[in-house]
Amino acid sequence: MIKYVRSKQGQFEVETGQVIGDEDIIWIDLIDPTEEEKREVEKMFAIELFTPQESEEIESSSKFSESESEIGINMNFLRSENGSYSNDPVSFILKDDILITQRAYEYKTFTDTYQKIRIIKPENGIEIFLMILEIRIDFDADHIENITDQITKISKDLVKDNDPERELLLQITSFQESTIAIRENIVEKQRILSASLKSRFFSRENYQMIQVMIQDVGSLLDHTSFNFERLEFMQNTFLGLVDMEQNRIIKIFTVVTVIFLPPTLIASMYGMNFAFMPELDEIWGYPFAIVLMILSSISTLLFFKRKNWL
Repeated sequence: MIKYVRSKQGQFEVETGQVIGDEDIIWIDLIDPTEEEKREVEKMFAIELFTPQESEEIESSSKFSESESEIGINMNFLRSENGSYSNDPVSFILKDDILITQRAYEYKTFTDTYQKIRIIKPENGIEIFLMILEIRIDFDADHIENITDQITKISKDLVKDNDPERELLLQITSFQESTIAIRENIVEKQRILSASLKSRFFSRENYQMIQVMIQDVGSLLDHTSFNFERLEFMQNTFLGLVDMEQNRIIKIFTVVTVIFLPPTLIASMYGMNFAFMPELDEIWGYPFAIVLMILSSISTLLFFKRKNWL
């Protein structure tokens, strides 16, 4: 599908379908386009769209490339699905003050941008591109805030729960992976913004806006680092609690084993097949052995308590 924006005397019109004429167009938005739609846009604006392989490249030269007539940018957008995050490529081409975007999914970032351009009234595609980046950074901040709230909830559960379960560790690991995905995405934006500062396509006002966004991105990176440290601390705390619980169980088994060791020794002695064992022939022999085993267990238990081993 193709959506495009025209600017006529400060009024913005969003149209869908085949591009009719290129006058007053400042933004072409390709959403999961067909091959025919791609060829139509390439021919009309004399550009070459990125292939899926080029969009997914991780080299710096593939993320931001600049020629005399255009800028090509590949950026990953975070997409949340069932509590986990995935990165999907979105491509941008800036040429003759026109922005061409190519994406596979519908993002709220673009929906908000369509609404915002009617209020902000950008002059060209470059300003729309910076507007998309600005909105996207706000969404990244929301993602981080959401994860921070969930980390706080898990932290409280970890403190209250006397018997931490395996599910809690899996949640911590899941949030670590999400935080890493968000951090990688933000670092990519930082690289693209830094490269934009060196570009001659942006005006002085654009540079000021880019510098502000770089500062915002730096703050988000600090926040992700803090979240990751919290998760690592929680993971270590969880493992420490598990070790303590295992040590407590082993201690209980050890104490029980030691307490029953003297009675076992006494029972083993009276189980020997010697001919001369006077107690066996006495009427008090059996009660004597029972009492002796009980006293030996109690004596061991009192000794442990005196040593503060219990």
